[in-house]
Amino acid sequence: MKGEVVKLRNVSYSVNDRIILEDINLSVKERDFLAIIGPNGAGKTTLLKIILGLLDPSEGEVRVFGEIPKKVRKQIGYVPQQPPFDLNFPISVFKATLLARYPGVFRGFERDDERKVLEVLELLNISKLRDRQIGELSGGQLQRVLLARALVRDPKLLLLDEPTSHIDFEAERSFYDLLAELNREITIIIVSHDINVISIYSKTVACLNRKLFFHGDKEGCFDVLEEVYQTPIEIITHGVPHRILRRHEDD
Repeated sequence: MKGEVVKLRNVSYSVNDRIILEDINLSVKERDFLAIIGPNGAGKTTLLKIILGLLDPSEGEVRVFGEIPKKVRKQIGYVPQQPPFDLNFPISVFKATLLARYPGVFRGFERDDERKVLEVLELLNISKLRDRQIGELSGGQLQRVLLARALVRDPKLLLLDEPTSHIDFEAERSFYDLLAELNREITIIIVSHDINVISIYSKTVACLNRKLFFHGDKEGCFDVLEEVYQTPIEIITHGVPHRILRRHEDD
């Protein structure tokens, strides 16, 4: 039986009396590929940050690998929506990735750190870019570098926040194929607006709009999408037969 990686129990989060998340109960098993979907402002990024330990819930309990997130943050890889550095800063792909293994002020980088970076760049098929300046990369190449920064920490859990929002379809498909391979060893939680992620890649889905409307097998999520988005939904997927959930009333 697969172990539990993430457990949220009655989690709520508010800012200045504004409720962002309300009474969230969520369980993520080992080697799951969970897609979190919902409209803008639904609290999806906030939920990731709570799992990561960057935010503390206003109410409820969060456990990752049985511990509070801050205690196990080294076991969690995080790919944010935007690069955590200035793209105009003159730094190479290799050094930008190496910095993700920053050991702290009392210890410098070691050969193992450099070997790990080279290993991950090779895994992601971007080793040829190791000396390229960050600002010279395409959108797809940059996303792989951000993923490399997460993977050099040898995470057991990988969190991704809209990782393909600025890349073309071919780069997106290649990126998700890569995630599917990584999912053989790593538990993945991804925030996405892309229904293709659900149809093709995810194993389970969480439909979120402040509250958790659904969490379970991806086939079951389609019945609640209109409630989550509060609008008629029409789903068209690329690369697989089209699937229409429901036509708009004025069609």
